Amino acid sequence: MNALDMARTAYATPGTPVRTGRSTEYDLFARITRKLREARAASASDIGPMVHALHDNLRLWTTLAVDLADDANELPNELRASLFYLAEFTRVHTSRVLAKEAAADILIEVNTSVMRGLASEGGAA
Repeated sequence: MNALDMARTAYATPGTPVRTGRSTEYDLFARITRKLREARAASASDIGPMVHALHDNLRLWTTLAVDLADDANELPNELRASLFYLAEFTRVHTSRVLAKEAAADILIEVNTSVMRGLASEGGAA
């Protein structure tokens, strides 16, 4: 089989799902939210899983905030502002969770709410 045949075969594989940006975002939120839930259920004496989950969540929200601040972002301004606010809320609340002044529950709720939005109108599938 020559290179051209291999290229045709590689891109012609039936049943390979096509991923959209929304489905990728949904999967990231789902994975990180699952880690937050698992860390919340873990032993209070083992803070490692919570620290890692909070770090991943904060990294996701920071990446989103950078994207939302970009003038090329095509989301409506009101939605961009709301999501940017949630990114800032996540940053502040994460610090409170790490200082043992708050629980991670609201971060899980925020992520779940965003996942519902991404899943609506055919977003996650």
